[in-house]
Amino acid sequence: MVRHFTAARLVVASHNGGKVREIADLLAPFAIDIVSAAQLDLPEPEETGDTFTANAVLKAAAATQASGLPALADDSGLAVVALNGAPGIYSARWAGPGRDFQMAMALVQEKLGENADRRAYFVSALALAWPDGHVEHFEGQVHGKLIWPPRGEDGFGYDPMFIPDGYGQTFGEMPYDEKQRMSHRAVAFQKLIDGCFSGS
Repeated sequence: MVRHFTAARLVVASHNGGKVREIADLLAPFAIDIVSAAQLDLPEPEETGDTFTANAVLKAAAATQASGLPALADDSGLAVVALNGAPGIYSARWAGPGRDFQMAMALVQEKLGENADRRAYFVSALALAWPDGHVEHFEGQVHGKLIWPPRGEDGFGYDPMFIPDGYGQTFGEMPYDEKQRMSHRAVAFQKLIDGCFSGS
């Protein structure tokens, strides 16, 4: 039985402003007071898990223990089929300590080289943790292909080089509201909302 969320306040366990904005917008209908880990000056735990879900659980649990509030964490990244799923859980690390995703995208392109297989998918794993140690987790994916050079100034991370299946624009070119409806995070969030927020 999935636990229903009834608290008035929720920590988003992220220091990534773009990610916090997306999550806050997705939870807006539920009138929850959203506060980010950065606002609470919470430390960022080392991501030692070997899957997206393991890292999301780790981050949510650390934030809820540090704050005493329920916490929601997302671990997401880009998996490239021809690179055996890389960068995967290391997607942020490929951008270096300065979070330079222009560099990260160039590294993906360099490793792909002349490979004609440009298939890739974004993964988002969400973990919702309570102070008593209970955790619920959900995962979403969106599949597509990579292009070079990147296009678009919107989005964040690897968005400008990723075109989702069935679309002609990259996530970096796509209007924010459109991306919000069909991204990997939106898919995971629908599962989260259906399980924990929809009066079940």
